[in-house]
Amino acid sequence: MTVTPVPFTFTRDGDRLVGNLFLPAGDPTAVVITTGPLTSVKEQAAGVYAAALAERGFAALAFDHRTFGESEGIPRQLEDPLGKAADISAAVTAVQADPRLAGKPVVAVGVCAGGGYMARAVADDTRIRAFAGVAGVYPDGSGADPAVLARGRAARELRESTGEILSIPAVAADNGDVAMPLTEAYEYYGTPRGAVPNYTNAFAVESYEHTPGFDAQEAAARLTVPFLLVHSAHALVPPWARAFYTAVTTPKSDLWLNSQGQIDFYDDPTLIAPAADAAAAFFTKAIG
Repeated sequence: MTVTPVPFTFTRDGDRLVGNLFLPAGDPTAVVITTGPLTSVKEQAAGVYAAALAERGFAALAFDHRTFGESEGIPRQLEDPLGKAADISAAVTAVQADPRLAGKPVVAVGVCAGGGYMARAVADDTRIRAFAGVAGVYPDGSGADPAVLARGRAARELRESTGEILSIPAVAADNGDVAMPLTEAYEYYGTPRGAVPNYTNAFAVESYEHTPGFDAQEAAARLTVPFLLVHSAHALVPPWARAFYTAVTTPKSDLWLNSQGQIDFYDDPTLIAPAADAAAAFFTKAIG
């Protein structure tokens, strides 16, 4: 079944955020808010999982976070984990106000870095009833390099004093001074495989004030809703995923799939289908 999204917009702190709302053929079981990997936009992994869950009877929203894609906000391409968590809460407010979705429970899916961002959002927003992390990255905030933090701070101070925004590529073939020095990341974002027209291959340098010290692990013990972990031994940082899962005290379930790496969770149907099946079944049980 093909699901066609409809435009969905909302605001946070005066900035307009642009999303795609995927609606199932019948009455939605619940509303899923999705968020995706570092620097990504709604047409990439978040949209893939939103569409998959709509095919399984859920309404699902994928949106461009502030400063990315079609959404407003400056500096462009700013990766701010707590800012993205605040975007998610604004999305919850918006879907709950939509007459098409009135009264429907809200659940959440975070993919890759979005798993960590969503963990913080869910721990801080009691309106979200259940949470699934797919190939989630759950950093503990330790070991942030002071030189990297200083680079981010200097970039912010430059923008504030001159208006100039410093950026580096998100990916590059040589894995040089980039946000994601991973060959598999370049093979996705840097090629037609994943580089959709709405995507910009850039990362605001002042993001380094926000990303290195971000702690997703602390949210695990604060979760008050059921949690599903979908991961792979070949995805990014399995020890973080296991530590996060262990610290969760609410009803939980895990599914370990056999991936080639991290990025194939974004577009490989043999991973997306079982992950979406597991999430759909988990959410249906969680909302009772």
